[in-house]
Amino acid sequence: MIGRLVGQSEPPPSYSELLKLIEGGTIKELELSPRQREVQVQFKDGRSIRVPVFANDSLLLRTAEQSRVPLTVRDDRQDDATAGLLVNVLLVVLLLGGLTLLLRRSSQVASKAMGFGRSQPRLQPEGSVSVRFEDVAGINEAKAELQEVVSFLRQPERFTALGAKIPRGVLLVGPPGTGKTLLAKAIAGEAGVPFFSMAASEFVELFVGVGASRVRDLFKRAKEKAPCIIFIDEVDAVGRQRGAGIGGGNDEREQTLNQLLTEMDGFEQNSGVILIAATNRPDVLDVALTRPGRFDRQIQVDLPDRRGREAILAVHARSRPLDPSVSLSTWAARTPGFSGADLANLLNEGAILTARRHRSSIDDQALSDALERITMGLAVAPLQDSAKKRLIAYHEIGHALLSCLVPHADKLDKVTLLPRSGGVGGFARTMPDEEILDSGLISKAYLEARLVVVMGGRAAELVVFGPSEITQGASGDLQMATRISREMVTRYGFSPLGQVALEGDGHEVFLGRDLLHTRPSYAESTGRQIDLQVRQLSQHALDQALVLLRPRRALMDELVDRLIEQETLGGDEFRVIVDRFEATGALPAESGPPAAVPVPGHA
Repeated sequence: MIGRLVGQSEPPPSYSELLKLIEGGTIKELELSPRQREVQVQFKDGRSIRVPVFANDSLLLRTAEQSRVPLTVRDDRQDDATAGLLVNVLLVVLLLGGLTLLLRRSSQVASKAMGFGRSQPRLQPEGSVSVRFEDVAGINEAKAELQEVVSFLRQPERFTALGAKIPRGVLLVGPPGTGKTLLAKAIAGEAGVPFFSMAASEFVELFVGVGASRVRDLFKRAKEKAPCIIFIDEVDAVGRQRGAGIGGGNDEREQTLNQLLTEMDGFEQNSGVILIAATNRPDVLDVALTRPGRFDRQIQVDLPDRRGREAILAVHARSRPLDPSVSLSTWAARTPGFSGADLANLLNEGAILTARRHRSSIDDQALSDALERITMGLAVAPLQDSAKKRLIAYHEIGHALLSCLVPHADKLDKVTLLPRSGGVGGFARTMPDEEILDSGLISKAYLEARLVVVMGGRAAELVVFGPSEITQGASGDLQMATRISREMVTRYGFSPLGQVALEGDGHEVFLGRDLLHTRPSYAESTGRQIDLQVRQLSQHALDQALVLLRPRRALMDELVDRLIEQETLGGDEFRVIVDRFEATGALPAESGPPAAVPVPGHA
C-alpha cells in the first residue's frame, strides 16, 4: 500500500500515510511551514512533495524525532515583512504618480486659462514670405492699387514728410477664389515685413471677453514687430453690423468688433501696422468698420478676364508638364467666369487624370475631361436603354440646335450623351460671350435668347413625342427660365410693368431685423401682374423654340442619329451640319428664316 502511494507522484499522501512514510525510513528530510500549514517532504530518491498538516502539530514532530528524520521549521516572518514592504512601496508609488498627474493637469488648465485671451496668429517672420506680385496674375488693377501699400511699408518717411498718413486698413472685396489671401501675402513678400495671418472666426469663443482680449494681444504683438501686416480672413465673421439681434446685441462678437474698431482708430497710434482684411460679403459689414480712418482702401478683386485667365494658367503651368499642343489662350477662352482657384483646380484635375492614364504630359483631352468633371460632375457608365438614350438625345439636340439658330445666343461648345453623376443624362454646353462677362452689361435680347435656348429641350420633346409624352427632364430648365423671367420683370424693367425695380438682389436673411420685413414691397395686385408677365415670357420663349424646331425635324433626326452613334459632338462639327442644312434650303417654304416672335404685351 505504501509502495503504491510513493510510486504515484500525482496525488499527495494523506496525513496518516505521511506518518507511516516517516516511520518507514524513505524520507530524507522535512521542512515545516507553520504559516502555510504544510510540510515539504524530501525523499531519499530525490522526489519532493508538499503535504498539508495541522496547526501546532506535535504528533508530526514526535514521529520525526523518533524516526530520526531531520525536520526544519521555516521562518515565514521574513517573507511577510518583505511582502508588506513591497505593498507599501507600490502604494507610495501609485500615490506619488497620481499626485504628479493631478498637478500636471491642473498646471495645464491654469496655463490654458491664463493664455485663453491670447491670440494665436500664424506669424511669418521678416523676409520669409516667398510670394511676390509676379505670382499673382489676372488682377492687375488690384495689384496696382496695392503697390502704394508696399511703398508705404518700404519708405514711410517719403509720405510722412508731406503730412500723409499711412493707411490703417485695406479691405479686399471679391468673390471666393479670386486671390485675396494671395494678394495679402504678396504685399508682405514685396515689402519684406512680418506677416500675421488669422481667421476672424478664431477671435470669437464661448467665453465673454476672450475675443476682445485676443484682438488686443494681436495688435500688441504686431506693434512689437512694426512695420508689419496683419491679415484677417473672412472679416465678416466679427465685422457684421451691430444691433442686428432681435433680443439685443451685447454679445461676444460685438465686443470683439468694438475692440477691433478701437485698435484700428482709437486712442493709440498703430504706426507701421497695416491691417488687411478679406471678405466676399461687404454688404453685411458695420459702417463704423468701413469708414475712412479704419479701412481707408477698399479694393475690388473681381473675376479675371480672358487675358487674366491666360496669365493665371501660365503661373500654375510652371510646375506642371504641359503638352506643346496645349494653347493656354484657347483654354482661357473656354473658361469664362472661372476664378483663380477654379483655374488652379482645372490644371490639378488634368494632372491627376494624366497620371491615371500613365502619360508624361497634360494634353487637351485631359484638360477637357477635367473641365467636364468640374462643371458637370463625374462621368458614369453610358446609357444602354436605346429608348431613353434617344429621348435624352432629342432633348439635348433641342438646346444645341437653338443655340446655333437664335441670334444673340451663347456659342455652342459641345453636346454629349455621356451621363454624369447627379442624374445628368447628357448636356449641351455653351460658352458665354466674353464681352458680356467683361462689361457686366446684359441686354434684353441676350436674356430673351437665353430663354429660348433654355426651353429648347422641352420644345424638342413636344415636336418629336407630343404633349402627352414629355418628361420631367426639363424641370431644371423650367426653374432657370422662371428665374431669368422673374429677374427681367422685377429687377431690369424688361416688362410692361414699367421701369421700376420691384425686387432687389436675392439674399439670405442674415440680420435679425430682416425677419421683421419679409413681406414684399409691392401690392398684391402687382404680385399677380408679376406672375402673369413671368408666365408670358416663358411661354413666348417656348413658342419661339417650337417655331424654329418644327420645320427642322429632319435636321433634328440627323443630328440625333449622329449623336447616338458618336455620343459627343463638338461645337464646330455641329455648326457645320446645321450650316449645310440651312444652305440647302431644305426648310418648308412657309417657314422662312428664323424670325423673332413678338412677346404679348411687349414692345
